[in-house]
Amino acid sequence: MIPILKNTQLFAGVKDEDIASMLNCLNASLKTYQRGYYVYRQGESFSDVAILIEGKLHIQRDDYWGNSNILSAVEAGELFGEAYAAPDGGAMLHNVIAVEDSEVLFLDITRILTACSSACRYHTAVIQNLFFAISGKNRQLVRKLGHMSRRTTREKLMSYLSEESKRQNSPSFAIPFNRQQLSDFLSVDRSALSRELCKMRDDGLIRFEKNRFTLIQR
Repeated sequence: MIPILKNTQLFAGVKDEDIASMLNCLNASLKTYQRGYYVYRQGESFSDVAILIEGKLHIQRDDYWGNSNILSAVEAGELFGEAYAAPDGGAMLHNVIAVEDSEVLFLDITRILTACSSACRYHTAVIQNLFFAISGKNRQLVRKLGHMSRRTTREKLMSYLSEESKRQNSPSFAIPFNRQQLSDFLSVDRSALSRELCKMRDDGLIRFEKNRFTLIQR
């Protein structure tokens, strides 16, 4: 697990041996979840931040009738749950669901934010990294709001695909969603989304196969 943690944002700049000792300090616990199982449910309260070690998760909001709106996908090595882990963070507003068999590492937020008696050398760096991670999540939310503010399905798709192309620094890239998940993420009808993708392909704007896309300049 250490090779994965050293590449996470939370433990950036921390040496392997220091990560190992800090896991005890931060009251770390590892849990496994089968595909389809909930890591967190809407309405729950908790005091941990979590890192996905293996697998894939979706953070989503479900209404009374079972309609889902995917807010984000969590990939291996990413942090989640930090917005609700503070003592006054309130109850969870979303569900966190394993879309693949997954392993999650939980860390006590109180232990992270409080200097320990053993004075870990890198504890201050971890606190700073947590702040930077929260700032990064806020930027992700702003980007999603930018996609959602577009009026038409095509405009939402072009906004999202353009952003992914820039983020991955390539006109050809893979996205973390299938068609249903992408329609949930952009809050559009799946049939309308599929039709619009085909129209965009016919108009010479994109090529795609499953979740892999190539943007084409006219």
